[in-house]
Amino acid sequence: MKRTGIQNQRFYVQVIFSLLCVWIGIEFYLFIRFFETNGISSYYQRPPGVEGFLPISSLMNVLYFFKTGIIHPVHPAGFFIFIAIIAVSITVGKSFCGWLCPIGLLSEKLGDFGQKIMKRKFILPFYLDYFLRSIKYFLLGFLVYFLFSMTTEGLKAFLDGGYNLVADIKMYYFFAHITLMSLIVILSFLILSVFIRNFWCRFLCPYGALLCIAGILSPLKIKRNTTSCIDCGKCAKVCPSNIKVDKIKMVISDECTSCLKCIDSCPISNTLLLKPIAVKKTVPGKMVLIIVVGLFVFITGFAMITGNWQNKISKQTYVKYYKLKDTFKHH
Repeated sequence: MKRTGIQNQRFYVQVIFSLLCVWIGIEFYLFIRFFETNGISSYYQRPPGVEGFLPISSLMNVLYFFKTGIIHPVHPAGFFIFIAIIAVSITVGKSFCGWLCPIGLLSEKLGDFGQKIMKRKFILPFYLDYFLRSIKYFLLGFLVYFLFSMTTEGLKAFLDGGYNLVADIKMYYFFAHITLMSLIVILSFLILSVFIRNFWCRFLCPYGALLCIAGILSPLKIKRNTTSCIDCGKCAKVCPSNIKVDKIKMVISDECTSCLKCIDSCPISNTLLLKPIAVKKTVPGKMVLIIVVGLFVFITGFAMITGNWQNKISKQTYVKYYKLKDTFKHH
């Protein structure tokens, strides 16, 4: 499918956000080099954005905030990134996955490549697809049960602990010194994503499961005008989530990422439209872009302005805990 104006804009947003994540990774590498060289390398400030890759710690921080009213100081940026992602998803469906997530972009391009070489979209049988999609909800349910069973004191003990303080560093070394088994697993997911579009996101990502639930709550839904619809089926054909848009009046699906491909593919004007549930006014694609990017930037920008972005951990403390990082185990 040739990209239209809004699809080009969505792609540019995805690329820019992905490049931002790459830059954060480079900054974090330079931050760690100082400790690896025992202070010989220049000291670079730790990039707070790396906390966006610590969803469990961020979720615990959010839970701790609701229990105490306190934003825990170790990973404050993660707290606001998590809130921003949830807010975007509740406002414009599961749009973080389709507009901002780097993994979402990678999965999308692998799926496009697979469809190009196979000359068709491979779709699993309904019951198998339904069963596999439920896995991410079981993973999310287990995580939520575990976290909500923790007392306030237990949450604080974990968030204060050495493991949480160096969680981002341990995550870096997981990939920097990746084991053969982990590499095989990751490559398997990438290969599967070529043949089964969005394999990781659709079946296994617990973070995605949470955003699926948030997306269902969004007041913005894609609606189909059954009177003007010519039943060409183009909308369903291009949908990356395999939603049968051509068979329903309103898209209420946990897998819809608000990518707007179905709307762009429709050959009849004003047949597929994005609208609030109880309002007739149409929301144009450019407004989706403004809301998604604007809301994310506003919330993370608020954290920066209010001094809740960079943590207050000193260089000396990081030196101490870096040396102890291998002694911290997750229980």
